[in-house]
Amino acid sequence: MRRSLARAAPIAALLILAGCVSVGLHMPLVGPATEAEVPKQLRLRQIIVTLSDDIPEHLTVAAQALASEYRLQQSGSFPLRSIRVQCLVFQVPPERSIADLIAALRADPRVESVQQNQIFVGAQEKEGDSHAGLSYAARLIGVDAARRTSQGKGIRVAVVDTGVDQDHPKLRGRIAKAQNFVDGGERDFARDRHGTAVVGVIAAREDDERVFSGIAPEAEVIAAKACWYAARARGKASCSSWTLAKAIDFSINMDARVLNLSLAGPPDPLLARLIARAHDQGVTIVAASAESGDGPGFPASLPSVIAVVASDASGRIAQRLPGGSRPALAAPGVDILTTAPRATYELVSGSSFAAAHVTGVVALLLEQTPELHPADALELLQATAHPVQGVAPSRVVGVVDACAALGKLLRRPSCP
Repeated sequence: MRRSLARAAPIAALLILAGCVSVGLHMPLVGPATEAEVPKQLRLRQIIVTLSDDIPEHLTVAAQALASEYRLQQSGSFPLRSIRVQCLVFQVPPERSIADLIAALRADPRVESVQQNQIFVGAQEKEGDSHAGLSYAARLIGVDAARRTSQGKGIRVAVVDTGVDQDHPKLRGRIAKAQNFVDGGERDFARDRHGTAVVGVIAAREDDERVFSGIAPEAEVIAAKACWYAARARGKASCSSWTLAKAIDFSINMDARVLNLSLAGPPDPLLARLIARAHDQGVTIVAASAESGDGPGFPASLPSVIAVVASDASGRIAQRLPGGSRPALAAPGVDILTTAPRATYELVSGSSFAAAHVTGVVALLLEQTPELHPADALELLQATAHPVQGVAPSRVVGVVDACAALGKLLRRPSCP
């Protein structure tokens, strides 16, 4: 242990001197970018109309008819194969009432559903301690022992987030598929920090330079970029209903077994449908609880989703406790050492990274029992979590324990 810390300490010192930044996708933000700089999928005053895909060749005709009758400009269209709908996106003129327009479209027999293209945004900056995050996370949740039995081999984990630096030494070979869903997002895909950090927590590879490794270092990551950084908004990323819907649909169609959503925002009917479909197909969904507001945020509020809050090196809850009727799980989310673009590392904090830890643990369980249902995975994690002192179980069940969960799954007293 002392040797490992000695190797990692110089990296931490450089990180602190450079200004350690913890980024997340949890807090409301009004972007500083001009409208012309914002990708078309994240512009304001857009609505998404869904049509049944029973007769897809009529999509163009229907789109033209709706645009003409409601005096709208079409911004784009895309299919969602997993729920069998075609989506049309329209830009609403400033003088029009979005609420009135949505009400009118809901009464239109050609329209299956309609909603506003909502924005999911956020950022958080905080300095990390120079050494606290270097080694405690895996030890705190029993991953060091669990990885002797399971490393997530063959399990597809979809990370819907920003882009990822696939050439990072710790991530090289860990990305099975990468896809961009943000207009122009391929240009800075490899420079995106949040997705790079989240994937590092989940699946950073083991190597001779044992700075750290991911929770499930042999999992196969699907990196789906749905979130974008404004050029003048350091550390802040935005996603939308449009980009998230396409990325989640893609993840389902790529046969992901675990879906990591390190983001939070307003309730979204279209995304809720996609998440329900994923759950029905056996995908375990893990989401970060919101760090502000009254409730856990969406999608952590959904009953089919494993909601996660951040804990520190002592296992104490390190964020505002979300309201709501469903208790959350806790996992390390303070001063976590992980990957950053351009072959660097950084200390990060937030429920984004707590969720990533739980996603990795689920991958460890699935390697041993591929047929494990999402509801059973949640029950197993809750039954083996360590209680948090001073916090009612109705708020937070406890800190996840990978070793205990794996032992209970395999009916062994403990990990070897």
